[in-house]
Amino acid sequence: MASLEVRRSPPRSRRQLEVRSPRRDKYSVLLPTYNERENLPLIVWLLVKSFSESGINYEIIIIDDGSPDGTRDVAEQLEKIYGSDRILLKPREKKLGLGTAYIHGMKHATGNYIIIMDADLSHHPKFIPEFIRKQQEGNFDIVSGTRYKGNGGVYGWDLKRKIISRGANFLTQILLRPGASDLTGSFRLYRKEVLEKLIEKCVSKGYVFQMEMIVRARQLNYTIGEVPISFVDRVYGESKLGGNEIVSFLKGLLTLFATT
Repeated sequence: MASLEVRRSPPRSRRQLEVRSPRRDKYSVLLPTYNERENLPLIVWLLVKSFSESGINYEIIIIDDGSPDGTRDVAEQLEKIYGSDRILLKPREKKLGLGTAYIHGMKHATGNYIIIMDADLSHHPKFIPEFIRKQQEGNFDIVSGTRYKGNGGVYGWDLKRKIISRGANFLTQILLRPGASDLTGSFRLYRKEVLEKLIEKCVSKGYVFQMEMIVRARQLNYTIGEVPISFVDRVYGESKLGGNEIVSFLKGLLTLFATT
């Protein structure tokens, strides 16, 4: 009697099983851009690769604020290459602020979770599956990438920039006690309804905006998880952090201290 051979498919790794939620959540990435022509194709390729390999349902929404360097043209080409079901270009005529960029992007988002990140390659998409696992494990409302906890870190900054970042974070911790280790970072995962509520409450603009989001989340008793990340300074283009932004940050910090 011939033996019956049973072929078994190779077991998936624990990491794959953890990411592939039976709920089939959808993740909408909001990418505000301004003069990111060189960086945009790379960050989109890395995002698509990470999501595809992890079996994550996703869309990427590019919000370009009238970049004079041709970023919008690049985004239009990416939309054609990957398909408008995955890449959505939702441009604006000029720079109107980070908070309003998120509001604009969320109007077009079909995911029940929102991921915000920089388009300049400072935030590597390889951490996104870690964000998703963390959220699922703790059922968190927000998962924030942190440079200042665990094996997180910053690469490519000079000493001055590191001192400014550390100093800003230290002052924020002392004055606001927000319950999160990295207040000025902008690599986060939100439940969509939570992000909508926080943006309604926030009044800050510029670099203070990300800090206020966490402070308001604490006020509203939203839960926050953290994942250590490696932050790498931009390869192409110029940093948008200058003296005016530092002054605005300090003013915003004092305002939050006085009003929260």
